[in-house]
Amino acid sequence: MSEVSHGGSPLLLYDGVCALCNAAVTFVLKRDRSQAVRFAPLEGETAAPLLAAHPELASVDSMVWIDGSGEMLTRSAAALAIARHLGGFWAVLAAISRIVPTFLRDALYDLVARTRYRVFGRYDACPVPPTEHRGRFLP
Repeated sequence: MSEVSHGGSPLLLYDGVCALCNAAVTFVLKRDRSQAVRFAPLEGETAAPLLAAHPELASVDSMVWIDGSGEMLTRSAAALAIARHLGGFWAVLAAISRIVPTFLRDALYDLVARTRYRVFGRYDACPVPPTEHRGRFLP
């Protein structure tokens, strides 16, 4: 997509009120052995200047992965990049998933994104991160 500087650690922007997105954050927290990934809600002050500087992200409302080099990925590309970062089984699954054409992966991603509030629910406000992980969350 494009590149942005944010300190060299991978950054996952997510919909802070989405129950599915928060479950994905918890999933990554439990499996990120390097503990390098930082997290920030799309509604927060960390994401605001990034979104303002990248109008192509205006319609993104679920997840944006910004790798350590600053490359920004969305939709299924973001999900696969997260899996690659987690390594092991998840990296193998990501490699296998890449054989599926991007337009099909993105169509599935978009379907889940469109129905996520109905199926998984939403919060009134961003949940507070667990105490032991609060340092990995940006405002």
